[in-house]
Amino acid sequence: MTDARANFDEAQGTLTVSGAWHAEAASALPALGDKTVRTLDGAGLTELDTNGAWLILAAARPQASDPMPGLQAFQPQHRAILELVALHSAAAAAQPERSRENPLAAIGRNTQVMQKHILGLLAFIGHLSHELLALLGQPGSWRWREFAAQVGSVFGGAIPIVAGMLFLLGVVFAYLLGDQARQYGANIFVVDGLLLAILREISPVIVAVLVAGRTGAAITAQLGTMKVTEEIDAISTLGLSPLAVLVIPRMLALLLAMPLLVFIGDIAGIAGGMLVAQQQLDISYSMFMDRLTDVIQLKTLLVGLGKAPVFALFIALIACRMGLSTTRDARSVGVNTTSTVVQSLVAIIILNAIFAVMFVKLNI
Repeated sequence: MTDARANFDEAQGTLTVSGAWHAEAASALPALGDKTVRTLDGAGLTELDTNGAWLILAAARPQASDPMPGLQAFQPQHRAILELVALHSAAAAAQPERSRENPLAAIGRNTQVMQKHILGLLAFIGHLSHELLALLGQPGSWRWREFAAQVGSVFGGAIPIVAGMLFLLGVVFAYLLGDQARQYGANIFVVDGLLLAILREISPVIVAVLVAGRTGAAITAQLGTMKVTEEIDAISTLGLSPLAVLVIPRMLALLLAMPLLVFIGDIAGIAGGMLVAQQQLDISYSMFMDRLTDVIQLKTLLVGLGKAPVFALFIALIACRMGLSTTRDARSVGVNTTSTVVQSLVAIIILNAIFAVMFVKLNI
């Protein structure tokens, strides 16, 4: 129960409130209907919080846009609470309702966002190319320690997850393919299909996806945090180029590490398929290796390895560009990191589709 009370003097248009006004005091309000409250009297008010203030104001002026009634005999702290609630109620009422966006307008807005990303990436490539040309004439300006540190981070840290993921994918692919091949007595041809799938498609694409989610996101977060903490501004103040100090070592590290990771993924995927072939299809390890040496072609291996630097280049460009375009707040770091992963995955899928069509046309 609450001791909150409210009385309305219709002749004078005065609403008198007394007692303690909190959220449970709503039952104490009289039914005013369309009557106008010109004055609020708080002489008997003992306690008031924002809930109680909102209840009183809602009764005194049903619409937030209605004029504020006069405040009479309120203690200073109670008057301050009423004025604060009235101010925020008016601000909330002044905000226009969000209308549903037209589908065509949404398409146009998203197209503009995509165009902005593409133009920004092209501008970033231009600045980076200019910086690379300048560094070619100054070998002493290359950041070899940073490059070595990035190679260790990108390559060394990714080996366990790449090897484990590709091993399991090799197991799954060989199991599914072997289950079908066994029905036709074509067990040995599982080796052919496994090699073709792992070396040409599965290993380069899966490794690129893992690197985009692991290293690409980390690069954007690192550069974005440095932007927030003004470390990049400090590098520029020292007369150094952020592209030469931060971007180029990371890009070269990715270009070197990706083919190596793809090769490790090839070996792990073949090892997983070999295990299933021995257990499920009665293909011994020696038979598997004999078939592998008979059917494997150098171009099959080179196709997968050749995709890796292209994937690495686009992941590095997107990650570094999004990191450097971060604004000076933590939310922007999170948004740009997420955007890096999404853009990198889309780029990988598009590039892989282009490679597939191109290799078919070239009969590779």
